[in-house]
Amino acid sequence: MLKERIDKFYLDQQKDKDQTHFYITDVGKCPRAVFFKFKKVPREKMDARILRIFEKGEHIHRNIFNILYRLRIGVTTEVSIPSQEIISGRADAILCIDNENYVLDIKSMNSMIFRGLKEPKEENIFQLQLYLHYFNIKKGILLYIDKDQQNIKEFIVNYDSKLVQSLLSDFKDLKGKIDSDTIPGRLSEYPKNWQCRYCQFEDACLMTGDIEVNWENLKAKIELANKEKK
Repeated sequence: MLKERIDKFYLDQQKDKDQTHFYITDVGKCPRAVFFKFKKVPREKMDARILRIFEKGEHIHRNIFNILYRLRIGVTTEVSIPSQEIISGRADAILCIDNENYVLDIKSMNSMIFRGLKEPKEENIFQLQLYLHYFNIKKGILLYIDKDQQNIKEFIVNYDSKLVQSLLSDFKDLKGKIDSDTIPGRLSEYPKNWQCRYCQFEDACLMTGDIEVNWENLKAKIELANKEKK
């Protein structure tokens, strides 16, 4: 009785918002999934349990911010990047340690993933690199928190201008596909890529096929499938 009400509370928070620009958190994600987000393609709702896990991660962020303030480290939290034409984002914090500035990005995960973490995740490096670029800061810190045992690992990341230019080029290419209604092809590692296992657009991806497809063609298929369900 109560569980159903709590689950419904979380499920009702999920709304498809209009997306007109990329978020820094989109970097490294499947281009097709990002395209589908822009076009508001129907997708599976996240399980209420997953949403509660995300909420727990937000609480961990707040706790770290509180500790940083109490340590009297020069810190500014939740800092938006300067206004950009197609990208927006907000870094967890900018720190000043021993007279050197760092961008801080906090990631929380369960114990099993945490124990196997020997180096920072590639997609996390990509995000941090873009923050370093837009804030014109040369070093960043990826701080990983074990949500279960509260252990911490940190990795220092140096700014890589060549990598950043490659990431920005990928965004520019994807923006061109979105504007021209060209659905990107599948990931080359499909379906073994970890993103495929958790993708909310699985049905739309199957309906699209492997290669690039015109969005209007898929849109017509989706509309027909919706009519057949009624």
